Amino acid sequence: MAIEFTKYHGLGNDFILIDNRSSSVPTLTPEQAIKLCDRHFGIGADGVIFALPGENGADYTMRIFNSDGSEPEMCGNGIRCLAGFLADLEGESRNQDRYRVHTLAGVMTPQLMPDGQVKVDMGLPRLLALEIPTTLTPAEEKVINQPLEVAEQIWNVTCVSMGNPHCITFVKDVAAIPLEIIGPLFEHHPVFPQRTNTEFIQVVSRDYLKMRVWERGAGITLACGTGACAALVAGVLTNKCDRTATVELPGGALQIEWSEIDQRIYMTGSAERVFTGNI
Repeated sequence: MAIEFTKYHGLGNDFILIDNRSSSVPTLTPEQAIKLCDRHFGIGADGVIFALPGENGADYTMRIFNSDGSEPEMCGNGIRCLAGFLADLEGESRNQDRYRVHTLAGVMTPQLMPDGQVKVDMGLPRLLALEIPTTLTPAEEKVINQPLEVAEQIWNVTCVSMGNPHCITFVKDVAAIPLEIIGPLFEHHPVFPQRTNTEFIQVVSRDYLKMRVWERGAGITLACGTGACAALVAGVLTNKCDRTATVELPGGALQIEWSEIDQRIYMTGSAERVFTGNI
């Protein structure tokens, strides 16, 4: 089987994009995706994204397999890359600058901006323990500044779902965190029945945050869009940042806004095509 693909990255969070519009079922299995994501024996990526036909009135559907074969509900950097990929596929026939994309976390709306950036309406953050999910607090309560023991240390964590689970903790220096050791312990902690993404945040100022992330199913990545959104929400809930801020990740910066008007999260950042090929 020969497969054409395009490699994209959003701030270094990289993906293999596949045109899957002829079928509502991904053309690859999770096991095949694992092989393609291998950086030594495959193409190399944090995940494989499939552009499928739209569902529930959406223009397209996005499915994604992580580099470990698991399937997340959503991916913020990935959906920006998908928007760029869809524009490539439509070519001169493209008559819109925004798409309604069906995901396992609901319908997201990325918009191609004149400066080449992609702005995404990420929807409403979900804050109740049941929605995340986590057992850190009773199901109908929010998880804000709750103590969690990891690696014989107490961390104050705030949990947010952006359609996928996030555990955010604020630290003095993100560079000092042994992410490769601490990250897996957070991801697989028993209080997170569906595992979790974990963001370590350093507050530089009320409108500037530094972030490192351990992604559920992918490990250390250079950026995480949903994580940046969750981090800003956690910062507002703990009164550490404003409702609009720059979030600096190892791969670059995202602009995140939690609108006071409609309470939705808006993320703006880059999506870069790297190369096309077939395998």
